Amino acid sequence: MHRCSRSFLQLGRVAKDVISLRFSTSRVTAANSRFGGVSSRKSSAAAGIPSQDNLLHPDYRGIDNPFIYDDAYQRSIENPEEFWGAAAEEIVWEKKWDRVLDNDNPPFTKWFVGGKLNTCYNAVDRHVEAGHGLQVAIIHDSPVTNTIQKITYSELLEKVSLFAGVLAKHDIQKGDRVLIYMPMIPEAIVAMLACARLGALHSLVFGGFASKELATRIDHALPKLVVGANCGVEPNRVIDYKELLDRALDLAAHKPSSCIIFNRTSHEQFSPAPLTVGRDYDYNDEMASASPHDCVAVESSDPAYLLYTSGTTGVPKAVVRPTGGHAVVLNWSMYNLYGVHKREAWFAASDLGWVVGHSYIVYAPLIHGNTTLLYEGKPVGTPNASTYYRMLTDHRIVAMFVAPTAMRALRREDPLGIHAKGYTMDDLRYMFVAGEHCDHETMEWIQAKFRTPVLDNWWQTETGSAISATCVGLGNDLFPTPGVAGKPVPGWNLQVVRKDLSDTDPGELGAIIAKLPLPPNCFSTLFQGEDRFKDLYFKTFPGYYDTMDSGFRDEDGNIAVMARSDDVINVAGHRLSTGQLEEAILEHDDIAECAVIGMPDKLKGQIPIGLIVLKIGVEKPYRQLVKEVISVVRQHVGPVASFKDSIVVKRLPKTRSGKIARSTIAAMVAGKPYKIPVTIEDASVYPEIEEAFRDSGYSVYSRNKEL
Repeated sequence: MHRCSRSFLQLGRVAKDVISLRFSTSRVTAANSRFGGVSSRKSSAAAGIPSQDNLLHPDYRGIDNPFIYDDAYQRSIENPEEFWGAAAEEIVWEKKWDRVLDNDNPPFTKWFVGGKLNTCYNAVDRHVEAGHGLQVAIIHDSPVTNTIQKITYSELLEKVSLFAGVLAKHDIQKGDRVLIYMPMIPEAIVAMLACARLGALHSLVFGGFASKELATRIDHALPKLVVGANCGVEPNRVIDYKELLDRALDLAAHKPSSCIIFNRTSHEQFSPAPLTVGRDYDYNDEMASASPHDCVAVESSDPAYLLYTSGTTGVPKAVVRPTGGHAVVLNWSMYNLYGVHKREAWFAASDLGWVVGHSYIVYAPLIHGNTTLLYEGKPVGTPNASTYYRMLTDHRIVAMFVAPTAMRALRREDPLGIHAKGYTMDDLRYMFVAGEHCDHETMEWIQAKFRTPVLDNWWQTETGSAISATCVGLGNDLFPTPGVAGKPVPGWNLQVVRKDLSDTDPGELGAIIAKLPLPPNCFSTLFQGEDRFKDLYFKTFPGYYDTMDSGFRDEDGNIAVMARSDDVINVAGHRLSTGQLEEAILEHDDIAECAVIGMPDKLKGQIPIGLIVLKIGVEKPYRQLVKEVISVVRQHVGPVASFKDSIVVKRLPKTRSGKIARSTIAAMVAGKPYKIPVTIEDASVYPEIEEAFRDSGYSVYSRNKEL
């Protein structure tokens, strides 16, 4: 087997600068409890929450310097070259950089200028060469096929090297684009890493996307080759991926030269996909005749991949991730943000098609040398609500990353945590939530059932990793104020401002922006859209990145993200966040989930209205329930909210990444046409919501008029 040049090893030493931050000292005494800090909150004891000392894992390794975060953050802002230069020493470079930071042409910042590296080498080869080849790299846990597969780093190296050889045989070279359209299977990760090995860009599209939307991405990314599969599995159904791909290729103007199709055989309902002669090639046949391929070094600023943002409408929007900064920051983050040591097992409950999947199912854990859990299933229904508990126990997971919506689904299905019985989760130290605002009630429930600190963090597809978080490895408080998403991550110079760029007061809602330059792993541009990149993200606040999120900073410097900027409701001049109102509604014991949107009002401009999903088994008169919800909102937010009605619905419209599509509901109640995002999990939810509004006496826009 060909190996990477030994020069890749020359700079592979672990930096001794304090940026490494590997402390194994005595445990820090937990901060005073802040649960129940708001007088109207239920006490932790009443909610069944273990004490903070009991939530800390026995093996928790505290930080002996409470100011370590402050020091790291200050250095990252005042001297980013020194800070990130030290972090970059922890990965392996073919050629060391000439200059850490080039910010001569903002916002087109370049990091580690002149440096050359290979992401695949850092994620796979170097661990094998360091003697860790027998360590499990990937655990594929698939309850939908009733299979569990474990792949060691040595096995992963063999598979990736061979598939890189397959791609090379089909003339894939450095800078070419490869579209991946596969379910949550190891072969998808192999394809990603094989692209990285050759210096090619992968564009992984969420499996199961409709043919029309897939065709749009094919025409935008212009891939030379497509890697696909015969099928994927959802609860109670098998999805024919190959049929969807064939239709997309028929619709697309651009025609990739080749398609490599992996035929799954692990389920009785799976059947081999028909192959188009001259275009389609069987994955296993190609692997059997392939020769392993060496790593190809690329420039630090060369793109690693394209990733389309969720909810794309009109012209597709694909972020471009720079290779060098991507590897450096993700490697740094596994310990400094998430407190995960090398060789430990980690679980990011996401999809490979989303940024969390790219960053924290694949690249961060593998570059750092961890075992990553690839899960093919749902929080509930595959087969039941015990699956998370089982996997955390059986696979000895030390930290989990999950969207709050997944935990709300679990809580609704099994509020008492009955399915957790018998699963010890002995290795679990931390639970991290992201993707949307996590309400206090859900956070308390997670802490009670999983018996671990629950830490919110905030980030975006564009950023590639957290913007704000509780940085466990930097000694941040494991029990921050409920409702906040931690402190700014080192490298993020965050400000919360009014429209005139003046700083807001603590607790005052404002636009969250970041001063340039952005950290090394942030997107470098939009693919085929440099002007759009500048206008969309950097024009509104010159010299700053517009996160397009609204929130506030508290007295302790924590960031609370309350809503997308376009989800803020203006009630008679008072700006209210949907997150603030939803947090209040979820204080009601009968509410499992909710969404708040602004409804047009002639007098006040907008007034909020809630969509609420009841917990299983709740049977209460509708008007009584609405009256109680209104009372709860008045109690927690006040009369200024003008909250006067709620609609009970069976479910909410969510993207496959778990985000609630509030803008479409807002358009519906405003009587405006709206487009259902292509990432919506199940579009049939919209007629249900239309009917619920009409039953309550509201006139809404009906998409049936378009049919």
